[in-house]
Amino acid sequence: MKNLLGIVTAFVLATTLSFGQATKVSVDSVFNKYYEATGGEDLWEGLKSYSMKRSYRSNSSADYDAEVYVSLPDKAMHKAKIILKRNFVYAVKGNEGWLKIPLGSYDKVANYQVKDLSQGEQSTMRLEMYDLLVPFIEYKNRGFVANYVGQETLNGKQVNQVELQSKGARYNLYFDDATGLLVRQKRIIPGEEVVIDYSNYQKSDYGIVYPATAIETNTKDKRAVTVTTSLNVNKPIDQEYFKR
Repeated sequence: MKNLLGIVTAFVLATTLSFGQATKVSVDSVFNKYYEATGGEDLWEGLKSYSMKRSYRSNSSADYDAEVYVSLPDKAMHKAKIILKRNFVYAVKGNEGWLKIPLGSYDKVANYQVKDLSQGEQSTMRLEMYDLLVPFIEYKNRGFVANYVGQETLNGKQVNQVELQSKGARYNLYFDDATGLLVRQKRIIPGEEVVIDYSNYQKSDYGIVYPATAIETNTKDKRAVTVTTSLNVNKPIDQEYFKR
């Protein structure tokens, strides 16, 4: 009987300790570890704008390149999809969003047909404005709630999972426990789920480290797309990019 009582006591104690250890992991400690691993919080707090050149490749006719310009203080984003040497421009600024469709051949001066983006398209772009770096930037001020889910194994590595949720979107974020780096993002918005696996972290001229390679899949296309990225931070951006 004494042996049985000892076993039960040990089990309860171990369970309690395990639970206590799990609850000690805070969401912000996971996010802060990422910031420190990618250049430090001071660099991230100083981030005001960025631009990217990206390529999307899946060995299909849907392949394209893109140029992205973002001003966080202006809540403005310009994304040009370059298809057959023609720029299809998607943009948001403040409460507005628009699409510019090029007219005529690529060897002529571009004229554009301009139309409004739907509210859903605008909402997605406003998320993407942060997603292209990390979706938890200023997450509390943007109306997100974050919860630590726990540890698990992903591709043979121990990871910490955090769930980030707002009224219109939910993210499951997976951080390498050893390095603190984000290795997977799952984004769920109405009508679509996107999973992105990150790798090949590189250091930008500004000092922030970012994933230069990602594999992206979504429930719409169900096709793995390799995305390669080069990043510039806080370089001057021509305000023409944010004009309708």
